[in-house]
Amino acid sequence: MRTLFGLLFFAISITACGKKGPLFYPDMLVPAAPSAVTALQSGKSIKLSFELPSRDLAGRNFAGLTGVKILKRDMPAGQNPGCSACMDDYSLFRTFNLDLLQPDIQRYGRLLMLQDNDVLVGRSYTYRVSALAKDNQAGGFSAPVSVVMVAPVVPPVLQVISQPTEILLEFAGLPPAEGVLVGYNVYRALKGENLPYQPLNREPLADNRYADVGLERRTSYVYGVRSVVRLSSGDRVESSLSNEAVGRLKDDE
Repeated sequence: MRTLFGLLFFAISITACGKKGPLFYPDMLVPAAPSAVTALQSGKSIKLSFELPSRDLAGRNFAGLTGVKILKRDMPAGQNPGCSACMDDYSLFRTFNLDLLQPDIQRYGRLLMLQDNDVLVGRSYTYRVSALAKDNQAGGFSAPVSVVMVAPVVPPVLQVISQPTEILLEFAGLPPAEGVLVGYNVYRALKGENLPYQPLNREPLADNRYADVGLERRTSYVYGVRSVVRLSSGDRVESSLSNEAVGRLKDDE
């Protein structure tokens, strides 16, 4: 009888306990790795872009991001890194606070973009990105992205034609010495401001004309264009920036 009573008490005790959620290790409660990480040669620089995570490593919503940490590996082009997953051959490239972004870092929602100007032709550069939480706790690191720097592609030539309802851009570039011309990227800023890292077009423009519409009157805009070339390796590179040209909607005559 005592045994039966003990089993009954044990069953009732288990039933009475509240349902517990899954247990997480502390090292899972940090930001997940940034996503959509890309690196692209742009003229004499490398343009980096990535999206900040919105979840932690356990898959839960995470809203405590405070900064970003970027690691960089610098090697001669063609040299095998040996251990592609090892972190020992990386050095700190940048670390910054999201609330105090430097002027050379541009943010578009969760997307961040910046440039690495400390690069040389003939070398390979690899980057890994991590988001930081409070107390500078680093989250997961992104998969590595690499760029092999080649001689900069010759920039196109740009002409701007102002019209009453749009600003028309015409541009042309020389055939690349290596690779195939894919198209063009168009950049625009208010006069007096720096051109953004993000082009107006989502994909390279196959045509050499672009009509910019929906603009403010009595406002001057500055434009620049870069050619996009696909190399024999399959990698894409942007040319150096074209001449900058200013446009402004014409007053109705």
